[in-house]
Order: sequence, then C-alpha cells, then structure tokens
Amino acid sequence: MNALLDAPLAIVDLETTGMHPAHDRITEIAVVEVEGGEVAGEWSTLVNPQTTIPPAIQALTGITQDMVANAPTFSRIAEALHERLANRILVAHNARFDYGFLRHEFGRAGVQFAARTLCTVKLSRRLYPEHAQHNLDSVMARHGLACAMRHRALGDAQVVWQFVRTAAQEHGMDAACCAARQIVRTPALPVHIDPALVDSIPGAHVVESH
Repeated sequence: MNALLDAPLAIVDLETTGMHPAHDRITEIAVVEVEGGEVAGEWSTLVNPQTTIPPAIQALTGITQDMVANAPTFSRIAEALHERLANRILVAHNARFDYGFLRHEFGRAGVQFAARTLCTVKLSRRLYPEHAQHNLDSVMARHGLACAMRHRALGDAQVVWQFVRTAAQEHGMDAACCAARQIVRTPALPVHIDPALVDSIPGAHVVESH
C-alpha cells in the first residue's frame, strides 16, 4: 500500500442480529468506495436476515422486523457485493467483526471471499495511544466527527472514512500510512485450519465494533 488515501478502499459497516457470525446474520450493509483519496460512490441496503432480530438490537439500530421483511436476502446481493469489494482494502471499525460476518454470509451463498483488511480501531490505538477508549462513539467525540444516523450502516461507514481522513491530516500522510501498513492484514491460514473455527474465537476488542 503506497499511500493510505490513494489505495482503492471499501469502507464497510454492517448491522447484524448479534455478535457471532457463525449463527447471527446481517441486517444492513453499507460500502463507501474510495478512489485516490476521494469518495467515488456510496451504497447501502437492508438485508432480510431470515431470522428474528432481537428487541434490544431493534432498539439500538432502529431496524425492525417489518423493515427487513421485503429486503433482499444476502444470497440475492452476494455477487454484486462481491464485485463492489473486489480488489479493495476492506476498512472497518473492528474489521474482524465485519470481515467475519461477510465471509460467513458469502460462504452460505456459495461465494468465496477474501480481502485485505484495515481495522480503524487498531489504527486509532496506534495513532492515539494516550486515549483509553477507541470505540466509534469515543472516536467521534475526540475528533468532533458528525454522524448522520448512528448505528445505521451508511452513517457509521461515513464516520469511519471521516476518521481515516482526520488521522491522516493530524499525523501527516507518511505517519498515517506507516501505521496503516503495520496493521493491514492479509488473511492466511494453513490449509488444515478451518477459518470458521478461527472466527468463532471471541476477540477481546469485539466491544469496540460500534
């Protein structure tokens, strides 16, 4: 990655029925496509999870069972979404969470998916180690970032992109790119390791996802 803001990026945010990609499902997806440091397109859709959205999740996100009843299932959008994400670095706040859900959903749809990932929780920790909290609300408050619709996929994805740009401005492009290179992950596992087993291991930073 030569320069953080020059690389083709897909800023991704998901809303889900819960925290576990093996058995919870996606209810909303947003992708902010970045080319040459500028937003080239924004896309979002509700997703029918084909399961019940818990009341607590409905209260948090505002996404109700009625809202997703006529939305497309993931399998219906899988091919188009895969094309949208292809050849881009997937950027997300707690990328392991979003990447894990996407890989499980693509797998259920019979589509192979792999992507380099950049976690902005890790980027925040690396660039702002003096702060204890790096969840999205803390990042927004710290940098004075505005969110059009919190806990909705497109609003949160837009905030993540605002943070990336702010970090580059505050630390300088070289420092931001250096930090990003150190945490960009290219998933690679031995052939005998089941990726689903790895994704099922709880991560200590999962609470930082949204």
